[in-house]
Amino acid sequence: MSLRLVVAIAVLAAVGYVLAAAYLYFFQKKFVYVPSTHIRGTPALVGMLYEEVALVASDGVRLTGWYLPLAAARGTVLFCHGNAGNISDLLGVAEDAHRLGLGILLFDYRGYGQSAGTPSEEGTYRDAAAAWDYLVSEAGVSPERIVVIGRSLGGPIATRLARDKTPAALFLEATFTSIPELGQELYPIFPVRLLARYEYPTLEYLKQVRCPVLVSHSRDDRLIAFAHGQRLYEAADQPKAFTELRGGHNSAFSDDAATYEAGVEAFLTEVLGW
Repeated sequence: MSLRLVVAIAVLAAVGYVLAAAYLYFFQKKFVYVPSTHIRGTPALVGMLYEEVALVASDGVRLTGWYLPLAAARGTVLFCHGNAGNISDLLGVAEDAHRLGLGILLFDYRGYGQSAGTPSEEGTYRDAAAAWDYLVSEAGVSPERIVVIGRSLGGPIATRLARDKTPAALFLEATFTSIPELGQELYPIFPVRLLARYEYPTLEYLKQVRCPVLVSHSRDDRLIAFAHGQRLYEAADQPKAFTELRGGHNSAFSDDAATYEAGVEAFLTEVLGW
């Protein structure tokens, strides 16, 4: 192989690398947010009564959600979902909550489902705060009876909310320590920590949370490594608990439902006394 050919290949490889890095930088929003506006079904589809709720974030963006109260509930879940789909994908989550004796509020971030606006990091924090305000101010739920749950991308959103509002407990499910750390693991050939335009620093927020924490994570998670869940658990203050699951990132909570629900039930009774 001639020197000229070697140089040409090296130049092409370098150009390709720079272009790929540029794409990752300028279009990373497509990796972070994967919203769907299609509502596949409401809780009525699985025989659950619900109320459609209209939320308004502090910057005026209008959001939508479903409130599913439960008679004689031991508490109420405020659920912060992941980066894809919308609340119509969470009917199973609502059923799980009711089976555990909990009411639940499902809401869509801006740009998801029927919520207005476009997603952003600060925007999702505002959206979760609006959901909290609805539960406390309009639904009349005491903060001491609210469990904030964050799954995947919802983890840092829920943790920021728990830091600011102090609910009864915070549940972190299949979530990450931060976007830059996760991105560096997923795309190791790029300097993701330098390229990242989103932070979502779950670990840093968690160090300031002062309520009980339950972390659930699967060893089989190929998107967000099990080590992220371990690090989050280590950073949380007592009282805290960890539930180890089996199954994929999105499927573990159904594939290993018995383990997941047993962990939640134990936490509710032993830690919260509900």
